[in-house]
Amino acid sequence: MKSIVLIGYMASGKSAVGIVLAEKLNLKFIDLDAYIVSKTGLSIGGIFETKGEIYFRKIESECLLGILEAQSGYILAVGGGTPCYGNNMESINKYAFSVFLKTPLKVLVNRLKAEKQNRPLVSSLSDADLTEFVAKHLFERHPFYEKAQLTIDVKERGITEIINEIAVV
Repeated sequence: MKSIVLIGYMASGKSAVGIVLAEKLNLKFIDLDAYIVSKTGLSIGGIFETKGEIYFRKIESECLLGILEAQSGYILAVGGGTPCYGNNMESINKYAFSVFLKTPLKVLVNRLKAEKQNRPLVSSLSDADLTEFVAKHLFERHPFYEKAQLTIDVKERGITEIINEIAVV
């Protein structure tokens, strides 16, 4: 079976959907951030703090390509920025079936407010600045996300409904 890569902005539900989808399809679930942590021995926040975002994106691209080229038959959840750097989106579409979990701005902001301490890119932002930051990022990243082979408008849908739509493809 061809692998599936879930893309979308942070807090769009990629990991939550990926875990359930992998179980339903009897496939391995891989979270790219967790994979990076296991390979580097550093937390994502630690990499951002000590080495910077450019270093992180380089390692992220290397790990992504390593997974895509070496494995098959998995569900992979990538970070929100992963498709937007280097040739990552092209590589994703070459080796796997890509699914964009399109999540409304308001939903993303509410989720991110609740988990800011775990998100290096937004951890230092005030709640008032968060909406503008996310809206700007979505605008910049949207052209990359739109290259996905399937877009699912998440809206108010539950995980079961979302995975059922992906599983029939």
